[in-house]
Amino acid sequence: MKIQSKQDGRIRRHLRLRNKISGTAERPRMAVFRSNKNLYVQFIDDHRQVTLAHASTRAGALKGLSAGVDTARKVGEEAAKAARAVGIETVVFDRGGFKYGGQIQALADAAREAGLKF
Repeated sequence: MKIQSKQDGRIRRHLRLRNKISGTAERPRMAVFRSNKNLYVQFIDDHRQVTLAHASTRAGALKGLSAGVDTARKVGEEAAKAARAVGIETVVFDRGGFKYGGQIQALADAAREAGLKF
């Protein structure tokens, strides 16, 4: 498949990553998606195909914040709180094909500091 755009490249990287990782009930997949305006985090049990918890800049206390490194830290903290509320302590990190740096790294570091293990 020839890469047509940056988005196509990200999708290919994500599919390659998804072949290697999968979430379970004990250790769900922490899937991160970053758009131009918002950040989304979901904790997914791939065996049952269900979302266990989520956090984003479109709901709750973070609604209306624009995407950036500071906002990513806040989303990481909120995601960790949401995960701990349903009993999740360890996860498999799925960066969604995005480079591990900037917002993705800030989100991951904040989630680790808030108590998630990955």
